[in-house]
Amino acid sequence: MKYLLFCLVIGVSFIFQSCGNKQVEENKKLREEVIAVHDEVMPKMGQLKSFEKTALQMAEDISKASPMDSVKIQELKNLAAELDQAYEGMFVWMRQYDVEDGEKTPEEVKTYLDDQMEKVSKVNQEIKAVLEKAEKSLRSGQ
Repeated sequence: MKYLLFCLVIGVSFIFQSCGNKQVEENKKLREEVIAVHDEVMPKMGQLKSFEKTALQMAEDISKASPMDSVKIQELKNLAAELDQAYEGMFVWMRQYDVEDGEKTPEEVKTYLDDQMEKVSKVNQEIKAVLEKAEKSLRSGQ
């Protein structure tokens, strides 16, 4: 009887061990996907700041040439603020992102990484959207 109980315990532990290893591997892939979403837009950070500077310079130039054109000036300032917000959004995400699993169970890690995927995807989309908006606005000269 003790032998049967011992075999049962060992068998169940192997099942949990194999399931845990599978989740660990899935988490590793998910972490790579999260970083890939980050890496897609990280090289565009300089472009965000460049467009921000251009928008502010255009607003200043219009202000000097035609101070009554407050609508265009405000639109450019708002665009610059959106560009800065997208830039800061990336760094906010990066500061809160844990690269280590710590003492979390594989299931807790998966939940964490799913949440991070949502957050970094949002940052990614915001950066792409504001860059597209800036390209249209700044290239057309507004």
